[in-house]
Amino acid sequence: MKSEKEKMIAGELYRAGDPELVRDRARSQDLQRRYNATIVTDAKDRKDILDQWLGSRGSRGSVRAPFYVDYGYNIHLGEDVFFNNGCVLLDGCTIHIGDKTQIGPMVQILTADHPRRAEDRDAGLEFSRAVRIGRNVWIGGGALIMPGVTVGDDAIIGAGSVVTRDVAPGTTVAGNPARPLVPRSDTA
Repeated sequence: MKSEKEKMIAGELYRAGDPELVRDRARSQDLQRRYNATIVTDAKDRKDILDQWLGSRGSRGSVRAPFYVDYGYNIHLGEDVFFNNGCVLLDGCTIHIGDKTQIGPMVQILTADHPRRAEDRDAGLEFSRAVRIGRNVWIGGGALIMPGVTVGDDAIIGAGSVVTRDVAPGTTVAGNPARPLVPRSDTA
């Protein structure tokens, strides 16, 4: 029989109040509190906390505080990934972010979702769907990446966009819900 944690990571219905998951979130909140109390010049402390907190990460990159996550161990960052201030990652399932991706302030990447059947919600069940963000993606400030979305390499997500569907490589999307923009010549 699968544990609630195994069900969560597999994208199946699970109980978020399971004691193991509660402990995992408490551990993450402790690391989050410690990380968010650091300043930029605390580079070694920040690196040590991120190494304990995240599932994996490249040796280079920058995560500006404050930074908020549920568990941490389901987050995998490539090389040279940049997070600006105030980002939120709800990582019930895996979140993979490719090399050289830049993420603006207050971006939310969400894997957590809730059942559509009222009986399942009433029973305290929820589920998660993995998010994958490719290489060299630029995500503008305040964007929301919803559960189960894949963003292809070299894509651009406009500030404030709500991304509910996959984004093809090299595509620029914006709006709520995010839709592809008409291509324009590169000016900058």
